[in-house]
Amino acid sequence: MTRRNDLMRASFRQSIAQNRREFTILLIAIAAAIITSLLPPLVLEKAVTLINDRQSVPLTLALAYLGLIILSDVLQSGESALITLFGQKITHGLRSSMCAKLSRLPADYFTSHESGRTASIFTNDGDAIDVLYSSGVVSMFADFFQMLAILIILFTRSLGVGLLILILLPLLYRLTRSFQKGMKQAQHDNRVIIGKVNNHVPETIRNIRMIHVFQKEKYMEKRYDDLINESYQAVNRSNIYDSLYAPIILVTQTAVIAIMMIGAVSTGTMADLFGVSVGNAVAIIAYVGKIFGPLASIGMEIQNIQAAAAGLQRINDFLNEEEWHPQAVPARDTKDIVFEDVSFAYDPAQPVLQDLSFVIQPGEHVTFMGRTGSGKSTIFRLLLGLYVPQEGAIGLFGRTPCQIPETEKRKLYGCVEQSFRTVPGTVRDQVSLYDPEITDDMIDEALQQTGLREVVQALPQGLDTPMDEKLFSRGQLQLLAIARAIVCQPPLLLLDEITSSLDSETEERVLEALRRSARGRTVLSISHRLAGSLEQERLIPVGPQASQTSLTNSAM
Repeated sequence: MTRRNDLMRASFRQSIAQNRREFTILLIAIAAAIITSLLPPLVLEKAVTLINDRQSVPLTLALAYLGLIILSDVLQSGESALITLFGQKITHGLRSSMCAKLSRLPADYFTSHESGRTASIFTNDGDAIDVLYSSGVVSMFADFFQMLAILIILFTRSLGVGLLILILLPLLYRLTRSFQKGMKQAQHDNRVIIGKVNNHVPETIRNIRMIHVFQKEKYMEKRYDDLINESYQAVNRSNIYDSLYAPIILVTQTAVIAIMMIGAVSTGTMADLFGVSVGNAVAIIAYVGKIFGPLASIGMEIQNIQAAAAGLQRINDFLNEEEWHPQAVPARDTKDIVFEDVSFAYDPAQPVLQDLSFVIQPGEHVTFMGRTGSGKSTIFRLLLGLYVPQEGAIGLFGRTPCQIPETEKRKLYGCVEQSFRTVPGTVRDQVSLYDPEITDDMIDEALQQTGLREVVQALPQGLDTPMDEKLFSRGQLQLLAIARAIVCQPPLLLLDEITSSLDSETEERVLEALRRSARGRTVLSISHRLAGSLEQERLIPVGPQASQTSLTNSAM
């Protein structure tokens, strides 16, 4: 647990260190906002004391009061803006750490964890961290110090009022938290019910004929009425909490002031505790009104912190996921693609590949054959460096796949999958994948080899046309995938069932483009429909039915 906490603290410390200047400015702004918010009642106290003593109030004092009010509002606005900015900076730093972590995770993380859950950690939980700093921790400390400063001033003006406020604060805090929890639950219930209402309407429309046939109109109407009534009750609960809180706080403020006034005109101990001058009374009334604002804010900020706690835990768990540090077996120095007695299993109890050996020489066109689940796609994943075999060694042009730097992989091989996956951006971005080293000439050459040059040139803005799958047919999208794979002119092409979803006519056009793109390259495929379509093609069986002898013979 210590290590887990240290990772989170290290990420936060790093973010604060990177934004030390902004953090310092924020602290200064908070201090200035608190100080200026405390000064106007003191100036007002001085003015009222002069009036009570039948002395004239200097113009400078009146202007000072007005100026401090304006300055306090400006500084509080600046404080809110800086807190939001600082929260965004911290959130950006944490999300950057999470993105860096994402690139260090093993491939099986993405198969063993739902993609929606991972996306939720980056979005919903990331937003919770933003709220934690924008409307949580920093704001809570600012409000706490403001409330503490007001309490100190009250003690200096009236010991009785200070003690009374000190006794009331815990009670009012509990009341505030209770009301906030009730409102939050009511709002949550209403959102759930509204979701059911929104689902009920299309469900009714979708099944309208069945409803008429079975004469269930009254039933559906009653269900809708019940849901609307539940929503009304939830909203009503929220409104009741909201309508009661403000009067309770106002009555409490009035009661404190009334007790102060009664004590001020009393004798004995009460007079000692609550005795104040007229000027003191005016300042105390102003400060009593100010102290309840930070109290309500602290309650809301603690609620935001509690809401973010679950998000913090999920982010913490994500940052502590085991990273991938493969211990690869050195491959032999050769320009071939080599599997030497490779055994691999995702689950140790269910081996996928056992003692698989073959050699593929440069320029060969090879198709892997085998039933579903025999390990054909696994061979590709091992060649891509996504996994490391438990036994044996793999060589890709004399290198171990998992130890090839990410910046070099695209220059060594291109992979074409069954369906084309678009990325946000233009048609150019679909081929380059935002790689600044890929020039328009390289893209044009790749499009020429796949037969897409004229198609792209006919688009409204050519390569700069915003990407929309409707611009291309299914076959053209596969050609675009091939262009993406060969744009860096890699010596190896990996084809993963690229024609399985195409009709025969479209398939032939894709295969023709593939023949042009495959010249001078090593091509590995796992599609039965590609059999016989490429020159010099060799078949390698994969699976239990493939004996070691046949594998060895096929590699010769």
